[in-house]
Amino acid sequence: MSFNRFNRQITLPEVGKAGQERLKMARVLCVGVGGLGSPVSLYLAAAGAGKLGLVDPDTVDLTNLQRQILFRTSDEGSSKVLLAKTRLQELNPEVSIEAYQEPLNTNNASRLFRKYDLVIDGTDNFAAKFLINDAAYKFQIPMVYGAVNGFEGQAALFFGKHGACYRCLYPEFPK
Repeated sequence: MSFNRFNRQITLPEVGKAGQERLKMARVLCVGVGGLGSPVSLYLAAAGAGKLGLVDPDTVDLTNLQRQILFRTSDEGSSKVLLAKTRLQELNPEVSIEAYQEPLNTNNASRLFRKYDLVIDGTDNFAAKFLINDAAYKFQIPMVYGAVNGFEGQAALFFGKHGACYRCLYPEFPK
């Protein structure tokens, strides 16, 4: 690992070399690389996370570019996760990135979640949020939840048996 690249955050007492080394060992699954997942994945790669998994079946759409900051106008119609992988590795070649151009579902959740230490919910629909919660709870993986609605947002960390989960906040699909 090139400590010179991360020198400014290593000088922070809360991080230090030991913290940077732990970050390099982190394995983070980001479900959705749109409006929430774009900035999250950029910051994780820039900060030196060791392994990122990106899950998103969608393609770049011009109408989303104001909030999906990983992508450009010329990317319209291209795979989000494949472009994200390229851009994030350009930002930090030391990060290992797995791109999963598929929707998260009950059939692949087990395969994907078992490879990671943390899952980030960057999705925009309740079905996906409940699925992410249920898989994170089942495999005892912390889940970072985020949601945006207009000019309002929510963020939380859920960790299964160690506290509340997403279903504790929303026992049923909201209307």
